[in-house]
Amino acid sequence: MTYDILILGAGLAGLCAARDLAAGGADVLVLEARQRVGGRVEQVTLDDGRIVQLGGEVIGNSHTAYQQLVAELGLTLIPSYVAEPGELTYVLHEGTFVGDTPSWFTDADHASMQHVEDEFATLCATVDADDPWSHPDALALDAMSVTSWLGVIGATPNVCRALEAGQLGLSSGSFERTSLLALLRKCASTSTKQLYSYDEWENMRVAEGSATVALNMAAGLETRIRLGSAVRSVKVAPSGCTVQLDSGEMISAGALVSALPAGPFRDIAVEGVSDERLASLHRQRHALAAKFVAAYDLPFWRDRGQNGLTESEGILGSSWPQNYGVLSCLVPPERLAAYLSASAQHRREESLGELHDWFGPQALTPIATFERLWGTDPWTQGYVTHWRPGDVHRVGPLHGTHEPPFYVCGSDQWVAGYMEGAVRTGRAAAREALARG
Repeated sequence: MTYDILILGAGLAGLCAARDLAAGGADVLVLEARQRVGGRVEQVTLDDGRIVQLGGEVIGNSHTAYQQLVAELGLTLIPSYVAEPGELTYVLHEGTFVGDTPSWFTDADHASMQHVEDEFATLCATVDADDPWSHPDALALDAMSVTSWLGVIGATPNVCRALEAGQLGLSSGSFERTSLLALLRKCASTSTKQLYSYDEWENMRVAEGSATVALNMAAGLETRIRLGSAVRSVKVAPSGCTVQLDSGEMISAGALVSALPAGPFRDIAVEGVSDERLASLHRQRHALAAKFVAAYDLPFWRDRGQNGLTESEGILGSSWPQNYGVLSCLVPPERLAAYLSASAQHRREESLGELHDWFGPQALTPIATFERLWGTDPWTQGYVTHWRPGDVHRVGPLHGTHEPPFYVCGSDQWVAGYMEGAVRTGRAAAREALARG
C-alpha cells in the first residue's frame, strides 16, 4: 500500500506532524519502534491517582507552540514546581546549603555573578537564534567553551562552580564541553536574553500529565499509527520514498518525515538524501543521561524549609518536585558511567541514599521508584541535544531544515530543544509538506 506521507517516530514531533497532515487531507502512516507512543514523554498513575512523569515534564514562557497545542487539545497548563514553598538546596562535596542564592558566596562572588549575567545578556542580544552563523564572531564564539568564556571575563571560582552545578543539574552536558555560541543561541530564543532561569524555562506543566498531550493526539489518529515497527532503511527519491522495516516489510509513500532523535536516526541506512544533509544530522549529539523518580506519601522536604529543587555535585545532579510528594532526579552525562556501573537494585539504594542526605531519613522509604535510562535506550540514545565547542558550525545552517520529499522534525531540530522543539518542528514540517502538495 502507498501512503502520501510516512512518519518515523510517534513522539511529540511525529504525532504533531501526523495530526496536522491528516487534518490537511494527507493520507499518513506513523511508524513507531516501541509498543507505545510518546517517545521521551511517558507517565504512569499511582494507586492513589497521582500522575508520575517518567519523561519530559515542564515548559517555559517562550514555548508558545506547545502552549497552543495544549489549548487545542483542551488540556490545562498550571504552575510547575516553581510555585513550591521553600528554598533551593545546593549540594556540594563539602556540605549541603539551603537558600535560593548560594549561601557560600562572598560579596565578591555575588558581584561576580551579576557581572557574568550582565555580560552574557549583552552578548546574547547580538546573536540571532535562527541564524547564529551570521554573527561576526561566530567561529570564535562556537570554538570557545562556556567555562573558558567565564575565565576570560574573570568569573570567580565559586561562580564557575555554581553555574556548573546548575548546568549539570539540567543534564545537557558540562559547561566545560558546551559551545558558548550554542548557549547564546539557545538563550537568544527567549525574550529575556538571559542565562538559564527556572522561572523562565520551567514554570509550567500540564495538569493532566505531559504524556496526555501525546496520548490525546494518538487517539485522534486511530489506525494511522503502527507500533512495534522499527525501521531498517529508507530510500528517498522525487518519485517517492520507500521504508523497509526490521521485519523485512516494505512500505511506500510520496514523502517521508523523520521525527526520530539524532542517535536512532544514525542507525538507519539512508539513500537519496544529500551527503551534506546526512552529515548535518549525524553531527548532532545527545547528552547521555538517566532519570530517577521517587514517589512519597507527603512532600516532607517542606518541613525542612526546602522546595525539593536541588543542584548537586553527587551522582544525581538535580531534583525537583513534579507533583505532590513526587521527586524527579536527573543523572548528568558526566556521572552516568558511575550510575550505570551498579545493578538496578543498588542504583535505587544509592539514589535514595543521596535523597536521604539532601532531605532526611523519610527519603529512604518511597512508595514507588522509577528509572529511565535514556542514554542506553536504543530508541532515544540520549536525553537532550548537547552542543560541544564547534558543533554549531559542524551541524551548520541545515539544522532543522528540509530536503523535500525528506523532512525532519523533533526536539533536537529546534535551537532550544524541550518539548517545545518537538511540537514546533513537527507542525512546521507538516506545513511545509502540505504547502508542497
